[in-house]
Amino acid sequence: MMRWLGHPVVKPVLFLWLLAPAGYLFWAALADQLGANPAEALIRSLGDWALRMLVAVLAVTPLREITGWAVLARFRRMLGLFVFFYASLHWVSYAWFDMGWEWSDIVSDIYRRPFILVGTLAWLLLLALAATSFNRVIRYLGALRWRALHRGVYAVAVLAILHFYWMRAGKSDFAEVAVYAVLLGTLLAWRLWRRRRRLAH
Repeated sequence: MMRWLGHPVVKPVLFLWLLAPAGYLFWAALADQLGANPAEALIRSLGDWALRMLVAVLAVTPLREITGWAVLARFRRMLGLFVFFYASLHWVSYAWFDMGWEWSDIVSDIYRRPFILVGTLAWLLLLALAATSFNRVIRYLGALRWRALHRGVYAVAVLAILHFYWMRAGKSDFAEVAVYAVLLGTLLAWRLWRRRRRLAH
């Protein structure tokens, strides 16, 4: 039924589709279409897209197992790298537009504001996952060590929600936080349930 997902053209089309939000945001920034505070709008929008990509990559395995569409696995690495891509743009935009690349101020900000600290920790974990997502590295590490390392994506999910929560706490605006928390919490709970079920058998 979903055999068309295995067509060679699907991956390039998906790549362009996932890249499109970044292209739009930077066009909008250059065209002064991001509102009264374009820097804040850009930083937050890139963070939102990082979260959306995180939800998407964590949804691949449950969807594959529930639907039987094994072909979905071929998109997992690309989605994971796009999580890192948007998270990196999010962090770089913060360091550039908020902090002006003043490293002493950035370090001070990381220690002073917990949501910056956990966001930076999440990005560093994503950096480690992205750097070890290639076949040569997987062969070097071995399947067991590679899987253990890449379970770090669960920690990324927790840190990302905590980052989002603390960021919105100043304005007491938690509606979007709750949506992402439910989505990511459900995906992580499904994995825990599957692991316990597997151990029970």
